[in-house]
Amino acid sequence: MIFQKFATWIQAVFNGIANSLIERDPVAVYQLEVDRAAERIKEARQGVELYKGMVNTLERQVAEGAANTARLEAQIKAHLRTGKPENREAAAQLALQLKQAREDLATNKEQLEVHRGAFENHMLKLRQSSDDLGKLQQKAQQLKAELKMSQAQAEMARVAEALGESLTGNLTSNIGQVESMIKRQIDQNRGKAQVAAALSSRGVEDVKVRQAADRAVAEDLLGEFEVEMGLKSPDTQPVAEAPVKTLGPSTEKDRA
Repeated sequence: MIFQKFATWIQAVFNGIANSLIERDPVAVYQLEVDRAAERIKEARQGVELYKGMVNTLERQVAEGAANTARLEAQIKAHLRTGKPENREAAAQLALQLKQAREDLATNKEQLEVHRGAFENHMLKLRQSSDDLGKLQQKAQQLKAELKMSQAQAEMARVAEALGESLTGNLTSNIGQVESMIKRQIDQNRGKAQVAAALSSRGVEDVKVRQAADRAVAEDLLGEFEVEMGLKSPDTQPVAEAPVKTLGPSTEKDRA
């Protein structure tokens, strides 16, 4: 219990120091957050580069698997053409290798499509993050200039007050200073809200793109499964779609 109170007190002290620093130089704190975002984007880029290396490895494995499959098929055909029993036995052994090679090739192709789509999504988010970072950097410079201008205006108000204005003038100046502070806080709050609103929609379109890519991959795999099951040939449409195509004409013929 005592330790918890002490930890709460320490946290309050640090929060007070942080708030004091923010109040003293809010633009510097804003720039610090922008720099932190830039560092996170840099780390994300390194991760995407490593991910691209994995995609390249899968592409190489698919190319090698396709070449190996073609080589085994050619060897099997060559042995079978001889018609000799010993060549047929050799062809049977190669057929087992061909089966495994085709399975490995299909797995690598599937993995390649999935990771290639994921890589494209990562690149899209990385480019968007870089664009957002550029806008935040420009905003930091703009806020710095506006803050300096407001500080100069406040200083001018204090100088005017020191020159001995009337009570009404002093009151007006004080109200003007308070109003400037309020407006400045309003501008800062609106800026935070605008930045939050701009960032809140980031990634939504990427999720939609990823979902569309996953659906496309699933549809391709389903088509391959239909070919393997004999439901359709690689050069024709699915058997299940044939009645749909002939339904309209046959119905009109019956009506006629």
